Amino acid sequence: MYHTIEFAAEFTTDLEVSPKHPLERLRIRKGTRVRVQIKPYVEETEEGPVEMADLFFEDGSATRKVPFAQFRFVS
Repeated sequence: MYHTIEFAAEFTTDLEVSPKHPLERLRIRKGTRVRVQIKPYVEETEEGPVEMADLFFEDGSATRKVPFAQFRFVS
């Protein structure tokens, strides 16, 4: 299921386009809205547990370990 999300802050992430290609750097701007499939999980950090998600975009690319604090769901 795809969800529309909006990014809460500007940040740079690694984008997986294909297993055969190297990772690409992607700059995401605050307010950018995209449709994604979300795979949520909790990761232990030095500051304690953090809710994270792997985001799978409609074009087949993906980015991993995006903190839930970086985006919100929109309708």
